[in-house]
Amino acid sequence: MPSGVDYSELEGSLPAIASLNASYSQASLSLPSPKYPLLPPGERKAFSDVRRTFCLFVTFDLLFIALLWIIELNISKNIWESLENEVVKYNFKSSFFDIFLLAVFRFLCLQLGYAAFRLRHWWVIAITTLVTSAFLIAKVIWSDLFSQNAFGYVLPITSFVVAWLETWFLDFKVLTQEAEDERVYLAAVNAACEPAPLIYPRPMSDGQFYSPPESLAGSDEEFDEGLSRKELTEQDKQFIRQGREAMAVVEQILTQEENWKFEKANEMGDAVYTLEIPFHGKTFILKSLLQCKAEVVNKEVILQPEKMVQWNRTVSVCQILQRVDENTMVSYDVSAGAAGGVVSPRDFVNVRRVECRRDCYISAGMATSHSSKPPHSRYVRGENGPGGFVVLKSSSNPSVCTFIWVLNTDLKGHLPRYLIHQSLAATMFEFMSHLRQHINEVHVPRR
Repeated sequence: MPSGVDYSELEGSLPAIASLNASYSQASLSLPSPKYPLLPPGERKAFSDVRRTFCLFVTFDLLFIALLWIIELNISKNIWESLENEVVKYNFKSSFFDIFLLAVFRFLCLQLGYAAFRLRHWWVIAITTLVTSAFLIAKVIWSDLFSQNAFGYVLPITSFVVAWLETWFLDFKVLTQEAEDERVYLAAVNAACEPAPLIYPRPMSDGQFYSPPESLAGSDEEFDEGLSRKELTEQDKQFIRQGREAMAVVEQILTQEENWKFEKANEMGDAVYTLEIPFHGKTFILKSLLQCKAEVVNKEVILQPEKMVQWNRTVSVCQILQRVDENTMVSYDVSAGAAGGVVSPRDFVNVRRVECRRDCYISAGMATSHSSKPPHSRYVRGENGPGGFVVLKSSSNPSVCTFIWVLNTDLKGHLPRYLIHQSLAATMFEFMSHLRQHINEVHVPRR
């Protein structure tokens, strides 16, 4: 690759710190493990928890109206005589029995429609609410209920209010949430349908990770390919070895996708997984499907690290300290503070290796040290394990691509590790939100 091109990569480690103050109430979707087949969305979401709550509320409506009617009968000195007057000698102007029947009508229609037949439309409750409202309005206008006792007010008003509460609950809670849940599920399924191709599809045993070949440390011949004409120092060779080591680990993570453990997903279909890496611990992996060409993501995320601060608010500084060769560089990154100053800014010095392959773009890196950026008292120096960005081209549709972010970070300081691990998924989702917004603003043509 030409040496004049700006290459960069592991900006991904930075949002991990700055986004700790982001909302951790992201709606999470427990997707089935990729080892098991996904259920059809219609079966999986046919009877949600919110729908079950709605059905219980409809049952409560019937029981509550029945209770009020029974109390009204007991007010009379002779309950049997009152029951006979209410039912056998029914009179529209003076009887409460029809309000109870109205509750039975709502109960039967709504339970049949939304429990038995599991409808996902509002027409059933629209009919029941319309009938209830019209009947009660007519009852209030032409009856003598208000002149009898307190129940002349309580029963009609209660029935009217409960009917409209049921309408609100179904329309704004049940149907809305189920539609959102299904959209999330379908988005995740669509993302799963674009699996990350294995960079090295050779078989590997579970948990098999290897170190870079020993020859990297003892020979100068391995540095011949792609180097500039300048003579490399021992420090430069060390940077190149570290970049290749990070690249090797990232490649191995990609080959073990079947071992990734699902953690959570968001409404855009982005999914976060984890994988335990020997000597490096828990690694977080974000997998997303983007509606743009792979070259666009490569340009914005990998080739232009200095410009990331313009659209990613979680990064305050990003600069290239040294370009070692055409594929390797050393960068310095500073994250913004988080949680109102509770989490102080972190700085990172990373070595990065960038490679362009036939089907993907890869940028891998890990923590290193550089003489121009020693640790400073102003920041807590964080440390990144092997990780990076991978942009996979789609074999069937060049207008979409799969984006993978491998993140292994230690924020140092006194932050509990479990707290950092819990927040990283939200951090990664926030980064994807910034990236999508930037791509839409810059690269989506306006009509």
